[in-house]
Amino acid sequence: MNKSPEKQSPKGAAFATRVGAKVLLKLKARRNDRPGIWIGLGMMGLIGWSIAMPTLMGAALGIWLDKTYPGDLSWTLGLLLAGLTIGCFTAWHWVVKEDLSMKEDGSLKRNPDE
Repeated sequence: MNKSPEKQSPKGAAFATRVGAKVLLKLKARRNDRPGIWIGLGMMGLIGWSIAMPTLMGAALGIWLDKTYPGDLSWTLGLLLAGLTIGCFTAWHWVVKEDLSMKEDGSLKRNPDE
């Protein structure tokens, strides 16, 4: 049942040619793999939430402390700024870690022709 390449029908040869062309396209796409727009948007969302959550938690805790223990100083403002600072450092740390990971994997190239 298995035909040798010399005895292949014209339909079989055309099919093999199409499959070969698709395999070459797939291999070329893997070599030129670039992160898509959804990956970038997902990372931006992750970084945004890593800043927003500590900021909002600090503000919520500050509001509760201002209501529970009123005083001359605003707990809300102080804890909001503390949460923002913690969130920014967390996001910065995550971005540096991901950048190093991409450089080690070789997926981050300066020149697209490399």
